[in-house]
Amino acid sequence: MDYIETHIPGVWILEPKVFHDARGYFMEAYKQPDFEAHIGPTRFIQDNESCSSRGVLRGMHYQLAPYTQAKLVRVIVGTVVDVAVDIRRGSPTFGQYVMVELSADNHRQFYIPRGFAHGFYVKSETAIFTYKVDSPYMPSHERGFRFDDPDVGIDWCIDEATSILTSEKDRVLPQLRDAEL
Repeated sequence: MDYIETHIPGVWILEPKVFHDARGYFMEAYKQPDFEAHIGPTRFIQDNESCSSRGVLRGMHYQLAPYTQAKLVRVIVGTVVDVAVDIRRGSPTFGQYVMVELSADNHRQFYIPRGFAHGFYVKSETAIFTYKVDSPYMPSHERGFRFDDPDVGIDWCIDEATSILTSEKDRVLPQLRDAEL
């Protein structure tokens, strides 16, 4: 596995070594000792999976303390544009984002530490997205901000011909500057 730290410290792209032959492929998706040697101790407690269709945009979501979450995300079917935004007040990279394309073809994974909002946009007909988290989902602590917040300026790489499908909840979220952090 190659561990690539992004321009925002603590946010990582993981590229597994994939071994192909006539039968298909094999890869190690997660190996705790290697992960911790590069990124540090993380105790994942739950694996989640979602399925979305083309044009679905989920985000920007996070949870308040004490239920903040670190995530290790990947796509096992399809292609998504995945985004992490630094929401740590006082951070020199506050409001900045890292974007990576995750797909079944490139096998990349994206590590998003606590203190970041997360969202993704589906580019393929269908995408199955799976992720590990280190804290449980807690609806009372769930928050977010608008995926199209002009102050953050995420370029989602959306084809103009594709309509965005998002939840009503995501459409009425505040801008980052007004969000509860």
